[in-house]
Amino acid sequence: MMAGGFEAHLDWERLPPGMSHRDVAGVAVGPDDLVHLFTRYPHQIFVFTPDGEFVTTWGEGAFVHAHAIRVGPDGSVYTVDNFQHTVKKFSAGGELLMTLGIPDQPSDTGYVTGAPVSIHLVEGVTHAGPPFNGCTDLVLAPNGDIYVADGYHNCRVHHFDGKGELIRSWGAVGEGPGEFRLPHAICQSPDGRLFVADRENDRIQIFTPDGEYLDEWNDVNRPCGIALDAEGRMYVAELWRPVGNRSFVRDNAAVDLPSRMTVLDGDGAVLDRWGDSVDDKGAAGNFIAPHSMAIDSRGDLYVGEVTYTYAIRNGLVGEELAFHQIQKFVRTPTTAEAR
Repeated sequence: MMAGGFEAHLDWERLPPGMSHRDVAGVAVGPDDLVHLFTRYPHQIFVFTPDGEFVTTWGEGAFVHAHAIRVGPDGSVYTVDNFQHTVKKFSAGGELLMTLGIPDQPSDTGYVTGAPVSIHLVEGVTHAGPPFNGCTDLVLAPNGDIYVADGYHNCRVHHFDGKGELIRSWGAVGEGPGEFRLPHAICQSPDGRLFVADRENDRIQIFTPDGEYLDEWNDVNRPCGIALDAEGRMYVAELWRPVGNRSFVRDNAAVDLPSRMTVLDGDGAVLDRWGDSVDDKGAAGNFIAPHSMAIDSRGDLYVGEVTYTYAIRNGLVGEELAFHQIQKFVRTPTTAEAR
């Protein structure tokens, strides 16, 4: 199926017999174009060639709840575990090298488990806190610094040096500039700007490397994952908003707003959108619960979905769509020429 100028492959991943998982929470591509999937149930890492051939798996037992993954230029693997409240750095072979955060000890942000929810559980965050409480994503700066989005039970971005020393944090509860309601994903452009997907405020905020607010892009719906290609275009995975669901800045959805992929130019203008089918969410090229993305050296796009966690477990779709977890979008000649 053609989607947004790409050829969609829903059967890209080739798992050996007897292996399975229920979600692909994180996707990352290493310097050798090996594709790393950070999965749930089990919570571990699978590695594949760009053609979907299985290479290895590791990490079972090391994680509580997979959320995001990055691979550094030296092949080191960084993971974000939002239930364990940690960021971990591993060697390419899975040896633990560094842990940021205290495992199983969330920071104080006023959040209380089980409190009533009217819009989203992040409304239980009453104040900003130190690292981490429900951390969500990270990006590696060219100088080795680490920026971590801390979103589910916090409202901050934390800046560390490469040795794990905290440099600064910024963010507060709310909808104003520099405030967050679930900073869910983060990436950095070559000029140093940091882009933060402020999911439940329906926007992408832009900051300097020091945390100074620059701008925001609002023509997005629940931005869940973001990635920049070599030409500076931003890919935004937007999460399904069912009828009646609302954000902190928009009223209840009057109609079903399916997940989709949006492509933005360097100024935030929409270049393309695809995948938001109301009637056939499980088809190749369409989306149920896109959660993370990565782009390889050829410009091909990998999109991981948390179909079980978000949709099946909550009764939005049936178990027959459990296969809808990872898609590869291969650039077509037309796409390459346009770039």
